[in-house]
Amino acid sequence: MNCNVITELLNIKYPIIQGGMAWIADASLAVGVSEAGGLGIISGVGPTEVVRAQIRKAKELTDKPFGVNVMLMQDNADEIAHLVCDEKVPVVTTGAGSPGKYIEMWKSHGIKVIPVVPSVAIAKRMEKFGADAVIAEGMESGGHIGQTTTMSLVPQVVDAVNIPVIAAGGIGDGRGIAASFMLGAVGVQMGTRFLVSNECNVHKNYKEKVLKAKDIETEVTGTSTSHPVRVLRNKLTREYIKIEKSNSNSEKLESLTRGALRKAVIEGDTENGSVMAGQIAGLVKKEQSCKEIIEELMTEFDKCINYK
Repeated sequence: MNCNVITELLNIKYPIIQGGMAWIADASLAVGVSEAGGLGIISGVGPTEVVRAQIRKAKELTDKPFGVNVMLMQDNADEIAHLVCDEKVPVVTTGAGSPGKYIEMWKSHGIKVIPVVPSVAIAKRMEKFGADAVIAEGMESGGHIGQTTTMSLVPQVVDAVNIPVIAAGGIGDGRGIAASFMLGAVGVQMGTRFLVSNECNVHKNYKEKVLKAKDIETEVTGTSTSHPVRVLRNKLTREYIKIEKSNSNSEKLESLTRGALRKAVIEGDTENGSVMAGQIAGLVKKEQSCKEIIEELMTEFDKCINYK
């Protein structure tokens, strides 16, 4: 594939960005993706010094560009926002809040800023704030989700802004990338596909649950709390939904999910932990290196685009 606006903006070979998955996206995964020609992302969730160590580790392992995802709801978001400047991180993606108050600072340090957006209104606001591009993420994605599907959201965001749009949510193979380009996107962000990469250090039980997932395996929890989250079904989701339907108080729900993602990612408890994954999980059938994944994605993409 020839260069396009997003590969030139980010100085990468392929228009593929790896999702900044909390507790999962570390230096190992980010470097694997960046070395394969995409843009690897390190999760900014966690203690500031741990995130700093991951950034420095990535710098030791690759001279390719990589980014950090800043989750704006976390307690130390302000520290992480300044950390990426101190460490001269080339790209920042953001989620769970508005990065408006940080964008000027980031851009003054030469950082490319790409917020994840769930709606046209927020995309337009990010453009006004000076974002370099936006990631329009549909509700098919894993983790925290919006209310609009990728198929509906992407073309509306493309029509509404004059900056590059990257599609996310429900994209797991080259056909999904091609479809995203047909909708007007110039790149894609993918999380679930990279969960089962060799370089991903998530617990093997987590990987196995993704690999065995069927097409209707995901569940959305938290609709009653205005913080919906897409995960794979297990004992935790059954209990959570049961409590939601009984209209119990939110404290009980919060207690049930506190530390649940870490429990699945680190401890491998895929029954009582939160196994975040997108609807595309049913398409993911094998563990590969990041290089193999990206090469396969681009081969499939080229076949779709050049189909006669």
